[in-house]
Formats: sequence, structure tokens, C-alpha cells
Amino acid sequence: MVGGVLRHGPAHSVAGALLRPYRRTAHNGRMTHLGSAGYRDVPDDQGGNAARGWWDAEAPEYLVEHGETLGAADFVWGPEGLREADAHLLGDVAGRRVLEVGAGAAQCSRWLRAQGVDAVATDVSAGMLAAGRELDRTTGMRVPLVQADARALPFAASTFDVVFTAFGAIPFVPDAGRVHTEAARVLRPGGRWVFSVTHPVRWAFPDDPSAHGLTANRSYFDRRPYVETDTDGAVTYAEYHRTLGDHVRDVVAAGFVVEDVVEPEWPAGRTTVWGGWGPVRGAYLPGTAIFCCRRR
Repeated sequence: MVGGVLRHGPAHSVAGALLRPYRRTAHNGRMTHLGSAGYRDVPDDQGGNAARGWWDAEAPEYLVEHGETLGAADFVWGPEGLREADAHLLGDVAGRRVLEVGAGAAQCSRWLRAQGVDAVATDVSAGMLAAGRELDRTTGMRVPLVQADARALPFAASTFDVVFTAFGAIPFVPDAGRVHTEAARVLRPGGRWVFSVTHPVRWAFPDDPSAHGLTANRSYFDRRPYVETDTDGAVTYAEYHRTLGDHVRDVVAAGFVVEDVVEPEWPAGRTTVWGGWGPVRGAYLPGTAIFCCRRR
């Protein structure tokens, strides 16, 4: 979600404020303290189920901190500020049915509906969807909001013309192939699937927006997830790394053709710093990768 953007590495939170030691986190409906953070393997079920509770707890703070940047009804693909209004990565969506997964508070879908598009938004987090309903109330623009795991969408096959996510769902699950398979299932033949993620090369570098973040300190091929646990050892947050090749193989296996991979450049004069994204690193390293795919 850039309605749910993420973080990786103990130095920062792209989804919220700088990672604070002993930050309180939600787990099984209770609040706990951060016990550990780092790169390590965890059972898939624990890592894959952590996002719901983390985003439920993080939603209010996240939207207070980043609401002005994201807007209530704007479609931003990543921290570089690339907007769908300029990029047109979804193609011509006039008269089309569009699904957003990992929508967060559904800012992107709200923008699409303002353009007259039949857009539906889903997210696994009840907290983020509650924030979306509040934005509906304050803007007077209603978006159909559905709580759903992107790996098990509650829609019939061949229901949508376009499916997309801006930094949602894919980074937070160990089995991203299931997200792509579900996107393919609910798309009509020839339908478009577009998703943005942290550019994979970033995982080799510290998540620091200063010049310190320009020196690689990890292997690009180390696919261990970034994991946070509470003081009892329970996984409260997990984010998964995939190489460019991994992403391509996943979408091809799900029945897609990759038509383009967009790597937005950092715009001249943009001074915004969002976690590890900012003008210093942006001048040298890509921060976002956007995959534009079509169902065969």
C-alpha cells in the first residue's frame, strides 16, 4: 500500500516513522513491545499472517504522518511521487471494472472513482479499511471496501478488467505467487495486472536516505525476510525480498506476460524524504519497480 507502503531493515519504516526500539506492536489483539528486528527465516504461516495485526495497529499513526503526502483521493505509485494521472500504467480504464488489492485506506481507488471508474478496494487490515471509511466520510466519495487476503479474493473468476496494487500485499507474504494467481483468476482474458514494490536492488543497501545508504552491506541474493518479533518471540511484522528475476518468474508462472517494468527516477527538485527514499539516494539508486503485466 502506498496506502500501505512498507519497510525493510531495522533502520527505518517506510510505512511509518523511523523504527523506534521497543515500539509497541499488536499481536493477537494485545499490545506488546518490540523484542527483536533483523533478517531471518521464520515459518511461513507466522510471517504471512503478521501483516493484518501490524497494519491494524499502525493505521492511525501511518495516516497522520503520511496522509498529507498520499492525499485522500490521489493515486501515487511510490515515494518518487509518480502519479497514475501522468503515467497511465493501468491503461484506459474508462468504463472498466478495476480492483485494488492491498489498498490501505483506498486513496488510489478513491481517485479512480473520482474519474468515473468502477473501482473496488480490498485490504487484509480492518484498521486500514476503517481509515478508508473515515476518508469516505470526510471526502463524500464512497469506495466499496472489502476485507480480504489478496491470496484468497472473494470474487468470481473473470470479474475485473484491471487489478493493481501500489506497494500492497506482495511484500508482506511468503507466497507472492498466490497473489499473482488470484489476480489472474479474477481478471478477464487480456486483463491488466500492475503492481509496485520496493526496487529489489534496494535490499542490498542500508535503509538510510543519506549517503550512508549508498554502500551495499548485504547480498542482493539473500532472500531471508526482514522480521520483527515481540518480547515473547512472536512474529509481529515480516517483509519479503524477491529479486527482479523472482518477480518475473512469479508473474509468468501465474499466466501473465510482462509488458513493461517501470523504474521511476527521482524527480529534480523533489525534497521529500520517506523512510529510505529521498533525493540523495534517488540520484543514484532506483527505489521503486512497477511491473505492468497482461493476462494471457
